[in-house]
Amino acid sequence: MVVTRFAPSPTGYLHIGGLRTALFSYLWAKKNNGLFLLRIEDTDKARNSQEAADAILKAFKWLGLEHHGEIVYQSQRDEIYASYIKQLLDEGKAYRCYMSKEDLSSLREAQMAKNERTKYDGKYRDFKGTPPEGLESVIRIKSPLSGAIIVKDGVKGNVVFQAEDILDDFVIARADGSPTYNFVVAVDDHLMGVTEVIRGDDHLSNTPKQIVVYEALGFDVPSFYHVPMIHNSEGKKLSKRDGATDVMAYKDMGYTPEALLNFLVRLGWSYGDQEIFSMQEMQELFNPKDINRSASIYNTEKLDWLSAHYIKNASNSTLAELLIGYDLFLTSHDKREILLDALKERAKTLKELSELIKEILTTPTIYDETAIKKAFKADSVEVLNAFKEKVSTSSEMHLPSDYHHLMQATAEEMQIGFGKIANPLRVALLGKMSGPGLDSVMAILGKNETILRITNAIAAHS
Repeated sequence: MVVTRFAPSPTGYLHIGGLRTALFSYLWAKKNNGLFLLRIEDTDKARNSQEAADAILKAFKWLGLEHHGEIVYQSQRDEIYASYIKQLLDEGKAYRCYMSKEDLSSLREAQMAKNERTKYDGKYRDFKGTPPEGLESVIRIKSPLSGAIIVKDGVKGNVVFQAEDILDDFVIARADGSPTYNFVVAVDDHLMGVTEVIRGDDHLSNTPKQIVVYEALGFDVPSFYHVPMIHNSEGKKLSKRDGATDVMAYKDMGYTPEALLNFLVRLGWSYGDQEIFSMQEMQELFNPKDINRSASIYNTEKLDWLSAHYIKNASNSTLAELLIGYDLFLTSHDKREILLDALKERAKTLKELSELIKEILTTPTIYDETAIKKAFKADSVEVLNAFKEKVSTSSEMHLPSDYHHLMQATAEEMQIGFGKIANPLRVALLGKMSGPGLDSVMAILGKNETILRITNAIAAHS
């Protein structure tokens, strides 16, 4: 069975890069009818934040990425880690190191002076004497002193690390007994039954150390897929300005979960020329072996394009539910269909859609000066009065076509071009020159509100 996991540290928000690896792990487990597990790596008590941990879970809930089983919290597993550390000590595969911080610092300075790689020199690796008094010990694992460690990576191929170049007897437990990152990751992945580890390639340098732990404890080594980073358009690390922000900020900006997940799955993975993927298609088609070896480029325009696609193709009932979060209650609005049909193809995000809707539903109190100069000519008041009279005396005014016919009739009777009525009417109704079709706007507003707005505009500019 394929078992994947996502293992964030709750020291900050869940960002786009982390969410992408979570998505890849989720899809691969789903495709194989496996398990997708969640682990919170909260052993760094000084930097951990319960608020950050809660934010991660909140983001998962919003996106619909459901994990299997209980969440594993590393901070609750000290006894488990201690038992495995004891096992390594008892088997002679780990040892207590009494080197002081000062001695270790002096060793590193001497190595740097000789242009050597800084590393622990193994002083206590085979120590049989009496431990020095007054010094607390850390626990180091016995790493191989020579040979190669090969990381079999599904994205990068075989990555070879020479033991003497990258390893020393690294610390697996600090002086206070707390275990270190590379040790607990290996233990937890084994105990959780993780078979596939999909993570950012910034973790690649940790992998040889984790393999040392796996092999020392007699654990099977999982399959690895190290995913290249996401860069900005200049090929540099993402900043907050580029999009490396809290995942929930994308919700606040008005992106839907479907658009964001579709955007992320295409950052580093592709399936032919296909751009639009439903969640079902992602689960059916995704394979981590198809992940690109080069970094992905974050493109806001692509995200906006995908977001606009999902909004345009969403049902009006779905949009009405989503817009409740923007203080718009359209689920029972009698003109909901006309309103959303008129606007959803004009919006890139839900936030933008909500603003367009509010612009229509809110009676203008100020008018764009540039629009006034462009739209209101000498005969504009006369034209608006003539149109208003037709609206007032017409009994059946419900559909956009009803209002469109009256606009045409007014233009024909006054022998003027259609723009002579459309331009001042648009400013009267919306306070500006831009917006959806006027016939739809008036059908949404209804007869009385249409008359009121025309009256207000005439009073303000006559």
